Amino acid sequence: MAVLASIDRWPVPWAAAGVVVARAGYERAGDGRFGGGAPGPVVVETHQPWRAGPWASVTKLLTAMAVLVAVEEGIVGLDDPAGPPGSTVAHLLAHASGLAPDAPVVLAKPGTRRIYSNHGFEVLAGVVETAAAMPFATYVGEAVLDPLGMAATAFPIGASAASGASGPLGDLLRLAAELLAPRLVAASTLALATTVAFPGLAGVLPGYGRLDPCDWGLGFELKDAKPRHWTGRANSPATFGHFGRSGSLLWVDPVAQVACCCLAGRSFGPWAKAAWPALADAVLARYGPGAPAVAGR
Repeated sequence: MAVLASIDRWPVPWAAAGVVVARAGYERAGDGRFGGGAPGPVVVETHQPWRAGPWASVTKLLTAMAVLVAVEEGIVGLDDPAGPPGSTVAHLLAHASGLAPDAPVVLAKPGTRRIYSNHGFEVLAGVVETAAAMPFATYVGEAVLDPLGMAATAFPIGASAASGASGPLGDLLRLAAELLAPRLVAASTLALATTVAFPGLAGVLPGYGRLDPCDWGLGFELKDAKPRHWTGRANSPATFGHFGRSGSLLWVDPVAQVACCCLAGRSFGPWAKAAWPALADAVLARYGPGAPAVAGR
């Protein structure tokens, strides 16, 4: 039985969602397999997959993946100085550089506070742009979008590395599949990026208030032990991803081997705080470990 049709009851003009599974037994279940037909993640359910919209801060996942590719290519290093004095590429990725949210102002010493910084991601893009000798958007295209077949995603030159991407649900699902079973970077690199960076830092999770600690990976927001979160109660603490102010989200639960993406025609607000966790719990009840491996379409 399909679970995604429930999003039609959300108080939004429109919503689209999809689920990807990378677990044995689902090879026959979905409407598409990523990776040229090779074993791997499978789309098991979609709802209005043609819908497209702004990704807002889900863009940070795209940027983070591009930076990780740059690290593996030797273009930049996680420990390279970047941003304020004492800050590195890793600090910028983990919102631990001390930079203010949206301005070139230093509010704290690097590594002492988790200050969610859009500006920090734009500084990071500039670092990669300089090292790669090409516009950051071009690098993102060559390193991530083109290899993953995300041809419909728009990330133009000059767009914010924090929030400037837009595209259809189908492309978000391709990114989710990559995060379930990476091909662009080594599994160990993604594992590093999705574990806590600079542990113990207090900070603010946008929309959810101050948390101590406010755990984050290298560009990936982590559920971990946060008492308030946009994913579900059934999501494991290892769940990682991001949501956007535009009503977008992408989460990956590596324990369940399930990922979910959504786009919506309404900005994040109280409606999302109620709707998103409920959907996550329904998705995991249907497609998590122990659920029957039959497409819920």
